[in-house]
Amino acid sequence: MIIFDLECENGHKFDGWFKDRQAFLDQNSQKLVACPTCNSCRVNIVPSSVTIAGKDFRSAGKGEEKGNSALKTLQALHQYIDKNFEDVGNSFAEVAIKIHYGEEEKRNIKGTTTPQEDASLREEGVQFFKIPIPKMDS
Repeated sequence: MIIFDLECENGHKFDGWFKDRQAFLDQNSQKLVACPTCNSCRVNIVPSSVTIAGKDFRSAGKGEEKGNSALKTLQALHQYIDKNFEDVGNSFAEVAIKIHYGEEEKRNIKGTTTPQEDASLREEGVQFFKIPIPKMDS
């Protein structure tokens, strides 16, 4: 899944979740994407509002960074995942398939997969995405 920042012809901004960019283009051309505020079907993708700031963006004399640093953003993402997703480790593919077919309760899970397991999950229609976990200096 990919999340696009969208804006209608009347300036209303909202998010749209799509399989990929082509799915958005196909749905938008069929006027299936509509603004939740005014119901306009004239919708475009707009630049994302994510802010990443590096060491060159430090405030003069204060040493504070403007916006969020990439490291802080990544740490916040990983903290959210740790608090809200069950770690199923190497059993991710097996558990995801069971959830997909209703054999286990729907819930947020995280874990690891092999490239072969990724391909198998995609073939079964299981929706998932991978978030790389960079090694951070402590």
